[in-house]
Amino acid sequence: MPFSTPLAVAIFFTLWWVILLATLPLGVRSPEEEGIERPPGTDPGAPAAPQLWRKAGLTTILTVIVFTLVTLTAKYAGLEP
Repeated sequence: MPFSTPLAVAIFFTLWWVILLATLPLGVRSPEEEGIERPPGTDPGAPAAPQLWRKAGLTTILTVIVFTLVTLTAKYAGLEP
């Protein structure tokens, strides 16, 4: 591993949040787009079904892939401690 454990955790944590922010808009549809009536008091742009658990899982899978690529790149670039 070319990084110390705290640095690896920090990199993984940062990548996870960046990728989560990139995946949040995927598949978002408003109640009007879904053809259902909007509940009273909700914002018109609020998603009908945000599917946050699914997006968290997708984010974790993508983060593992990207973190592996970052680690391999660092290792083969000669950044070993």
